[in-house]
Amino acid sequence: MSDVSDFIRSDVPPSGPGCVDCESLGSWWLHLRRCAFCGHIGCCDDSLHKHATKHAHSSGHRVIQSFEPGEDWFWDFDTETAFDGPVLAPPHSHPLSQTTPGPAERVPADWQEQLAGNA
Repeated sequence: MSDVSDFIRSDVPPSGPGCVDCESLGSWWLHLRRCAFCGHIGCCDDSLHKHATKHAHSSGHRVIQSFEPGEDWFWDFDTETAFDGPVLAPPHSHPLSQTTPGPAERVPADWQEQLAGNA
């Protein structure tokens, strides 16, 4: 079994300010997660598409970090545990001006109902 540090690269910047996959779909997200290995930004499991988890499973990059302002926790999909990790390359969150959920112009008025139906 590999050490969790094998799945963290602190020198890799995030892929952008929002979920890469939702952006390509023209969709929206609730919260964002950052792959600690390649920097891929994906949406959380409470979002419609769960792109961060899908990325972890398809790539084998098992560690993510929250990409929300004020949050710095890590999650290991292999052990299903949260932990404190190193400081990753900036930026450390999406822009403060970006809404949650976001991006604002794509969030439907019934977003809460959509997420409740997706649970």
